Amino acid sequence: MASAHPGRTAEPIYRPVLTAGRSELEALGHLDSDSAVLVVPILTLAVGDPVDLLGRLPAGLTAAVDLAGFPDTGPLLGLLRRGAPLVPVIGFAEHADRLVVQGAMARSHLGWAVLRLRLRSDPYGPDAATGAAERIWRRTGLMPEQCDLLLDVGEVCCAADLRAAEPRVRRLVDWARRHAWRSVTVVAGAMPPALPALPDGEPVRLARWDWRLWQNLTGLGVDYGDYGIRTATPGPPERLPAMRYTADDTWWIYRWSRRGGRGDDRVAELCRAVVAAPHWPTAGAAFSWGDHEILRRARGAAGAGSATSWAAWGFSHHLAHVLAMLLQPSGASPPRPPYRGRERPDGHRPRGPRHGGRTWPSRGDESGRTG
Repeated sequence: MASAHPGRTAEPIYRPVLTAGRSELEALGHLDSDSAVLVVPILTLAVGDPVDLLGRLPAGLTAAVDLAGFPDTGPLLGLLRRGAPLVPVIGFAEHADRLVVQGAMARSHLGWAVLRLRLRSDPYGPDAATGAAERIWRRTGLMPEQCDLLLDVGEVCCAADLRAAEPRVRRLVDWARRHAWRSVTVVAGAMPPALPALPDGEPVRLARWDWRLWQNLTGLGVDYGDYGIRTATPGPPERLPAMRYTADDTWWIYRWSRRGGRGDDRVAELCRAVVAAPHWPTAGAAFSWGDHEILRRARGAAGAGSATSWAAWGFSHHLAHVLAMLLQPSGASPPRPPYRGRERPDGHRPRGPRHGGRTWPSRGDESGRTG
């Protein structure tokens, strides 16, 4: 497989589908160069997104940009002209005229593109997918080996979703083997859209069904992708200070009540609960930039931040955790990801209130437990 960057010694292993919001871009911006080459974020842009921030991504990171929500490809073309390492994301139902433009962008810049097949909205079985892919290659002038295939499952939020999605994904992976793709990645989103319905004041555990789907497919040799810590389908906004914290095959959701105390105090208490929990990483604040920021708030060394900040810290931890799990040899302890920043925290775990945590029954999970 050809490297997207001359001299690269590592190939991407993680392709998350993200909005191009400030929290995601801030977390990506704190990846060090060793981690950045392992991640290819699929950034879905909409009108009004901070497009200029894409030019500030860290060295070594290549982003794929999906402009399905834009009437034209002008924003991507402008970034490419400024030398940003971006590649176009091409939908299987893309219009013919846009395919020509996207193909020219891909060939003149990094020489490859991402083909995104959305299982929930693209009605393609294996035979129909071949016809659609051949149409894309013909219109763009790209070869299969110049294309990363992204099988986007969409929402997988319970055991029933997992049972329904897995057979179709397996059939499409079997189809994909007929062609010489650069890579094949399965992406799913398991964060429920209705988190405000969860209880507050205590951590609640939710299953990462996207991770479980990928684990069921590991024998097929596909790469992993998810929706970060966001939902695959939009949900109601969060009204409380909140943190979505990743741990192995689960998330811990912290929603801290508005009752009593200043905003800074509530966020500090939330962060103390995260730092005191059993799923706080052994490396402590050195695990990621986000964990560093969480520890600073737990110690009262900085202000509360905002909803954008909390999402950025949680996604930064998620990036580090996913990369550690994907790089982990069977039976070995997860490696400690590199830390990027001017200060290296000592990873000390301050004393604070321990919360045992609550398991919230997932929709469709017969046992009523997620772990």
